[in-house]
Amino acid sequence: MDTHATLAQLVTGRPLSASQAETLFEHLLTGALDDAQIGALLALIQARGPGPDELIGAATAMRRHVTRVPIEPSSGQVIIDTCGTGGAPKVFNVSTVAAIVVAAAAGAPDQPGVLVAKHGNRSRTGRGSAEVLERLGVNVHASPEVQAECLRRTGVCFCFAIHHHPAMRYAAGPRKSLGFRTIFNLLGPLTNPAGARRQLIGVYDVALAEPMARALSALGAERAIVAHGMDGLDELTTCAESLLLHVDRGAILREHVRPGDLGLAPASYDRLAVDSPDQAARVAESVLRGEPGPHTDITLLNVAAGLLVAGGVSSLSEGMEKAREGIDSGRACLVLERLREVSRLS
Repeated sequence: MDTHATLAQLVTGRPLSASQAETLFEHLLTGALDDAQIGALLALIQARGPGPDELIGAATAMRRHVTRVPIEPSSGQVIIDTCGTGGAPKVFNVSTVAAIVVAAAAGAPDQPGVLVAKHGNRSRTGRGSAEVLERLGVNVHASPEVQAECLRRTGVCFCFAIHHHPAMRYAAGPRKSLGFRTIFNLLGPLTNPAGARRQLIGVYDVALAEPMARALSALGAERAIVAHGMDGLDELTTCAESLLLHVDRGAILREHVRPGDLGLAPASYDRLAVDSPDQAARVAESVLRGEPGPHTDITLLNVAAGLLVAGGVSSLSEGMEKAREGIDSGRACLVLERLREVSRLS
């Protein structure tokens, strides 16, 4: 493929085919593009928004270079991820707390029925998954082998993106220089290191929901939900209506969810926001203890969507009931306690 010709195509506004994107991103991830070419590629795609074929091709290339978690689910188990795109107004790491509660609600740590391989990273705000889990006492630098052990023993692990995508080093400089979101914000959730084929993905822009859903379908997702809070959150929100695109073995179904329909009191962003990783960790612990309030409400809603993706419930309302039981039983706190212990194995 002629890299210059392909970049020139992007200049005209024409999107890449899946095969073109796969080849170009393969070149990027093997060091064959220089910083100027990488910056141009990322900026040109971001200027109009990535299309589904570009996501499919780039994710296919990226999956070839991921450092995998060595895990195979037992009979009856499924692996899911609750990783979102980031880039939305920051609340309190809802998807991270939800990952722990999904595992608890699905029977962990005694009999894990759902293995939650939570993919995540640090954040420019300092309030990403990694920062908060560190403050909760989890070893976020655990090796892939220890991550697999976390899944077996606790039902959940944290896959720190910086350790699973070594080929991303070639894009690090240009991404930092650009300073804005790029297609890589979307590719991370499409490249789970444990090979999760069931996913709950929150997106920061409603225009990205359908391309992400189409990409997930083409990439072989068994079941997924792409969610966007119409208040701008990359989560199912309790502040407004949420758009959900359900991906189920090739079909894509659209749903709008209002918190009141599920018996949840409307919340405000100000009541969900946190201003530091320490505060986010305190909120996470309060949710896991079952303290009532808006933080717990939005967690229950997102856990319900995770359980729906996993196939453990047939509706969001049923999922919320199961989520509450996972917290009220004390299993959620126990999952976190065991995750702290197992993540520190050598």
